Amino acid sequence: MTPAALGELIGTTASAVFADHNLDTAVLPETVTVERPRNPEHGDYATNLALQVAKKAGVNPRELAGWLADALGADDAVASAEVAGPGFLNIRLAAAAQGEIVARIREAGARFGHADTYAGSRINLEFVSANPTGPIHLGGTRWAAVGDSLGRVLEAAGAEVTREYYFNDHGRQIDRFARSLVAAAKGEPTPEDGYGGAYIADIARRVVDKRPDALEHGPEETQEIFRAEGVEMMFAHIKSSLHEFGTDFDVFFHENSLFESGAVDAAIQKLKDNGELYLADGAWWLRSTDFGDDKDRVVIKSDGDAAYIAGDIAYIGDKIGRGHDLCIYMLGADHHGYIARLKAAAVALGYRAEQVEVLIGQMVNLLRDGQAVKMSKRAGTVITLDDLVEAIGVDAARYAMIRSSVDSSLDIDLDLWASQSNDNPVYYVQYAHARLCSLDRKAAETGVELPAADLAALTHEREGELIRTLGEFPAVVTAAAELREPHRVARYAERLAGVFHRFYDNCPILPKADEEPTARHAARLELARASRQVLANALDLLGVTAPERM
Repeated sequence: MTPAALGELIGTTASAVFADHNLDTAVLPETVTVERPRNPEHGDYATNLALQVAKKAGVNPRELAGWLADALGADDAVASAEVAGPGFLNIRLAAAAQGEIVARIREAGARFGHADTYAGSRINLEFVSANPTGPIHLGGTRWAAVGDSLGRVLEAAGAEVTREYYFNDHGRQIDRFARSLVAAAKGEPTPEDGYGGAYIADIARRVVDKRPDALEHGPEETQEIFRAEGVEMMFAHIKSSLHEFGTDFDVFFHENSLFESGAVDAAIQKLKDNGELYLADGAWWLRSTDFGDDKDRVVIKSDGDAAYIAGDIAYIGDKIGRGHDLCIYMLGADHHGYIARLKAAAVALGYRAEQVEVLIGQMVNLLRDGQAVKMSKRAGTVITLDDLVEAIGVDAARYAMIRSSVDSSLDIDLDLWASQSNDNPVYYVQYAHARLCSLDRKAAETGVELPAADLAALTHEREGELIRTLGEFPAVVTAAAELREPHRVARYAERLAGVFHRFYDNCPILPKADEEPTARHAARLELARASRQVLANALDLLGVTAPERM
């Protein structure tokens, strides 16, 4: 019985108890909270339901808890239910009920942990969206890992997710990129506001190889050639790096298309028509302070050019117009100001502020020998995704980026993450999975024939601890989806690996050479297989491989 199933049982039991004592069932919560006690001696699970509703029901909390304990204790799935403190209820499950979790996992397989929390929801998840002016830096790498994992978690919770990359191919940064390429092709110094690094020289050389006449035109046409060819080459590299990193997108949306299609003009005209834009000092301003922004924002500058937010406004309209219920933006640490303005833009267009959600990710630092690593081999001034993968591999890089909340800055110790030791979190989890895989191989090699498994025989303390930890996985996935925190899955995987190792060290799974195979051996092997499945499911949600040998 999973915690969710136990919560349903407690809720059903509470309704019956309330009816028996003429209490108002309307005060009962829709979902009963069930938690693991910090001290295992207090029971398998605990609930504060009696404390939560007793006052509203007009009864003493301990008395209500006692009624609930008596009713629950009569259920075959409950071994005991005891009142503690001012009205807590500690519950121990019967062995057969615990064994049901193992059976459910084995039956559900790769679907265990999935839910329908977001069934019917269409979510647009935009992340990375790095300018095509250079390789992806560490901030973008963090979003590449976290964004992809969040997409997987939301899909596991039932949502239809569109992973989208906003391709910034309109504006001054692209002009600076083109000028840098032209300068490199001519053998001139990098412009003062340009981009440096060996990759610029590489792309400039490739442009000339493809277009030998690239430098034989006037300044404007030459720059346009290097802009068009260079952006295409840079973006091809970005896509390749992301794909090798295990992150792929459903949509690559070109910012420039919003201007070329007239979407920006249409959005601006709509805001003018409904009075959300006003003219002041020769510029058109969005009344964004009406929607919680700290100041109104210029949309059309006094020289007639569109400000950056004009594209953002049209883009929100385009996303929601494509049928997305929720648009999640994953932005860098310096984009806090975008939260209010993007919500303001949505409301001004006639949508709900809740349809726009902005996640902000903090900085990432690399350490080697305790010292900060600051320079890239290729990009010059920044460390890139490619640098990180080269140093520690894809699995370690993804796991390192995902396992911590994006609300906090992240230090990655390259020596630790490249090591094959239990101090390396991804190695620790993957090793647990490989160890589990070895059990079936060992059983096959020894030719042992086990009887039918008796899951009710799983009564050892370590067996119970492992079963209860496995049963938490669906709730972990749901919380990760609702809170947009895939790091919860990584931390759970580490905890599960630790619980499994303790089980493995205390509970012989396969019989020894001179030992008669029993139904308990078979049950333990089923428990190990269930553990293997859940670890594999967790690693899949992180986009990390689950090796069978290490």
